Amino acid sequence: MSWPTWLPLRKDLQPLTPYGAPQIPADATLNTNENPYPPSLELQNAIGQAVGKVATTLNRYPDRDADVLRAKLATYINEASSTQVHVENIWAANGSNEIIQSIFLAFGDGTALGFTPSYSMHSLIAKVAGTNWIDGARNSDFTFNLDLAIQAVQTHKPVLTFITTPNNPTGDSITLSDISALADIVAEHGGLLIVDEAYAEFSQETSATTLVTKKPHVIVIRTMSKAFAFAGARLGYLVADANVVDSMMLVRLPYHLSALTQAAAEVALDHRRELLAGVQSLIHAREALALSLHELGLKSLPSSANFLLFTGFSASAPQLWASLLEKGVLIRDVGLSGYLRVTIGNEAENKRFIDALEQLL
Repeated sequence: MSWPTWLPLRKDLQPLTPYGAPQIPADATLNTNENPYPPSLELQNAIGQAVGKVATTLNRYPDRDADVLRAKLATYINEASSTQVHVENIWAANGSNEIIQSIFLAFGDGTALGFTPSYSMHSLIAKVAGTNWIDGARNSDFTFNLDLAIQAVQTHKPVLTFITTPNNPTGDSITLSDISALADIVAEHGGLLIVDEAYAEFSQETSATTLVTKKPHVIVIRTMSKAFAFAGARLGYLVADANVVDSMMLVRLPYHLSALTQAAAEVALDHRRELLAGVQSLIHAREALALSLHELGLKSLPSSANFLLFTGFSASAPQLWASLLEKGVLIRDVGLSGYLRVTIGNEAENKRFIDALEQLL
């Protein structure tokens, strides 16, 4: 972007571009890894009743510490991963991106390391927060390499090390044993290991939340946007040692989580079995979509998330992306040459995507 000379924008921000997938009308919107299934009518009504009750007290500030919500999140994590975390181990914010930003504000006085390609907001928020960011290496097929990761940590001694599992945009998961081994190396150098588990519910791997009580330098980031089909509510959270949560209190904005958001999220957590019932359907749809891509002569990378990264087409990624959009299908060009990413949609959206691809190949 070209900035006017009168605008005193920080020089290190001037070369950056805002993060965000294109918001373009399409018949099949498969570019932002949203859950394609809206809340049931019963859940909509329950949320409406809860929000209506809160609306009578909107002249008052919300619960600054979101204690009820955090207690419900702790209960969910304990049920899902057989952990024993408590309210003091949970912090909630406006989406996992605010969690990431708060981590940098609290602990980003040094170097941060991540293994790319991965979630691009890690490096972008690092730059915005003034933290030096280093791109670590993955294998040539984009999978995580523990030896390369350990080497990078020992070389750079970062204060923050980020891993994403399942990884976005590739979809691969990191085993708990690899996470634990890397956590030990990170601790030797006085750093924190940040494990971004935005897509954890779609994976069969054991969650890194099981490490938190034994390894206090491990921070796990989660979200309700994906598996909970709650992207519009903007609710992310972390699971960590109580001292990490106390640190979040230092950098948070006052009353950062609205009463409306807290009320809606609490209801969603009460209905978690209903919401999470769709996860298995999306996993089956993911495998079916991977098979359809294979039948078209394309290759998709193994995925433990609700999306597929695929390759094998002759056109350039931007060309195929544009051609699909002309046919009403919006997917994601993630900037990897020869690859595109597609979110797992509902049955009609997935069919429209495959039909459009078949016509174009």
